[in-house]
Amino acid sequence: MTIERGHLLTEQANPKSANLDRLSIAELVELFNQEDTYAVAAVGKENEHIAQAIALITQAIQSGGRLFYVGAGTSGRLGVLDAAECPPTFCTDPDLIQGIIAGGLPALVRSSEALEDREQDGAEAIAQAKVTKNDVVFGITAGGTTPYVHGALKTAQAIGAKTIFFTCVPADQVPTNYDLEIRPLVGAEVLAGSTRLKAGTATKLVLNTISTGVMVQLGKVFGNRMVDVAVTNSKLGDRATRIIMDLTGLDRSTATDLLQKSGNRVKLALLMHWTGLDSEASDRLLNSHQGHLSQSLGEFRNI
Repeated sequence: MTIERGHLLTEQANPKSANLDRLSIAELVELFNQEDTYAVAAVGKENEHIAQAIALITQAIQSGGRLFYVGAGTSGRLGVLDAAECPPTFCTDPDLIQGIIAGGLPALVRSSEALEDREQDGAEAIAQAKVTKNDVVFGITAGGTTPYVHGALKTAQAIGAKTIFFTCVPADQVPTNYDLEIRPLVGAEVLAGSTRLKAGTATKLVLNTISTGVMVQLGKVFGNRMVDVAVTNSKLGDRATRIIMDLTGLDRSTATDLLQKSGNRVKLALLMHWTGLDSEASDRLLNSHQGHLSQSLGEFRNI
């Protein structure tokens, strides 16, 4: 059965782009640029809810829980992308933050939009992921109505997991009763109904902020440096070395040697340098402060 969605904000026609097919290329690009600013502004109005999401997810992870993004189409792909980028950036366990998309892995590269209409599939995905009451399920649906996402969220609620709902339509159009809502109202798309545009941009902005914010709270960052970066290729090895050089003043050769002695763990290397402790003692100190470098240094300096 087809559900009428014409009233949704994300389905409206944008009067500013009514002549989109008649614009010059330069005019088209300018219009997109102007409209994209609305995505940033809309996200800004949701700062309080974004901060609440960071706190909720951090608490869950510190209590042994995990974060699951759930979506379909563009929304699902963006969730999977954010989850996939956490292990190399913050050296997290791949199971800690996971992305679930309607249609599974094939849907990342080939459209499987029809699968988003199956609420039961969303419910089954939560069961297959073995979601528990300690976890957080973050449902992403730009238009707010995707059955797959609601199936996942309702099942997570029944289990006792915390639920976060992201959409770009107002509450009076799609009311819900999840634990937390994030609703950046980006307005009508330049191409009517194409939520991979402003809505997709808003989604990426929010997920960037949330995952990075959570990692800051978990001690994965020192200052503004990714001190838990996983050294898995030459680019990341160079970044790790430069972080050590910048923060310690060491030359490249000495910084590289220190990184190797730490087992390619930037945070450990820095603590070893600043305290003079060996790797084992530094590791124990870090672990006693749940990996927070600032707190570990503070204790050492007060001894």
